[in-house]
Amino acid sequence: MKVLQINSVYPTKSTGRIAAQIAEIQLSHGISPYIVCSQSFEKDDNIFEMKSGLYKKINILKTRLFGKHGFYSKSATKAMLKWVDDVKPDIIHLHNIHGHYLNVELLFEYIKEKNIPVVWTLHDCWAFTGHCSHFDFAGCEKWKTGCHHCSLKKDYPITWFFDRSKEAYKDKKRLFTLPDKMVITTPSKWLKELCKESFLSSYPVEVVNNGIDLQLFKSVESDLKSKLSLEDKFVIFGIVDSLKGTKGGQYFLQLSKMLKKDEAILLLTPKEIEGDVPENIKIYSENVSTKELCSLYTMADVFVNPSLQESFSMVNLESLACGTPVVTFNSGGTTECHSDKTGVLVSRGDTQALYEGIQKARKGAFSSEDCIKRATEFDYKLKFEQFIHIYNGILHK
Repeated sequence: MKVLQINSVYPTKSTGRIAAQIAEIQLSHGISPYIVCSQSFEKDDNIFEMKSGLYKKINILKTRLFGKHGFYSKSATKAMLKWVDDVKPDIIHLHNIHGHYLNVELLFEYIKEKNIPVVWTLHDCWAFTGHCSHFDFAGCEKWKTGCHHCSLKKDYPITWFFDRSKEAYKDKKRLFTLPDKMVITTPSKWLKELCKESFLSSYPVEVVNNGIDLQLFKSVESDLKSKLSLEDKFVIFGIVDSLKGTKGGQYFLQLSKMLKKDEAILLLTPKEIEGDVPENIKIYSENVSTKELCSLYTMADVFVNPSLQESFSMVNLESLACGTPVVTFNSGGTTECHSDKTGVLVSRGDTQALYEGIQKARKGAFSSEDCIKRATEFDYKLKFEQFIHIYNGILHK
């Protein structure tokens, strides 16, 4: 059996790592794995890396100017499909096909023409909307009947001028329902229920939770508290891209006003935060390896995730694997790895409840052993075995 996975990146970032882990499981079952991606940090004959760099920037600009993301990249997609012709995959396993690298019209017309079975793992909601990848926090329900007058066009994938959501919705509905054989998988029950209300509802939908590599994410010895001058503090750890937006950075600003003198917030960010930051918030803006990230999780006394929209939330699972309890908003799929023994789930936007959850963790309500035990239930070697059954099922349908 040959299975071709298509994703925006490989084998980095969350979806790229997932694709790599699935490929590993495929190999263990004698399946030949092939990869198509926009950017790969591995080079191999079984990996096709689509045009990137300047070509990708041009496609980003096209989306910014004209909207209708996913309908550019024609020449790169044609070249990729010629490679796929040579591979002759038995199954195409899709992941994120958005990301300014692929023409979805050419791809799905090819799938229909060649009658190739499809497994599509949705990591967000882009597949069944006219524009956005997440609409939960905005409370939009237009995707159920037909997108129009999009209020999120300035969100990813950003478009500056034209609202093409109505046209894109119709085209995506036509294209994404072309395959004769397709199984959709989602990382959470929450996303499955949304999918069942969308135009993809005619296809079977199965939940395959994201898995975690417990050899990489684990409790490690760390002297970071002393290095960061936090040895006398109860450390609240968070990962944000800024101090505003849907990742919930603004809630750490609110929490900072509630903290006791012996409590501090440590935030891992991709870049330095501009503007004034309260003294009890320390910004850690370095690029970190997985081992360094585990040190941060392990060093922390509690991990707080105030994200306002999530399909699953790998960071919560990573924290548990490192033995650190989690206090998180009840946003989308964040409930999937939650347990009353490993942390607190609070109503979205309730900062007071976040702080009360932090205090519960401080009082020792959760043990590292229970956190790690919960994480073992999401070992990718167990979770992604489900795909082998799905592959066999769709081939013999």
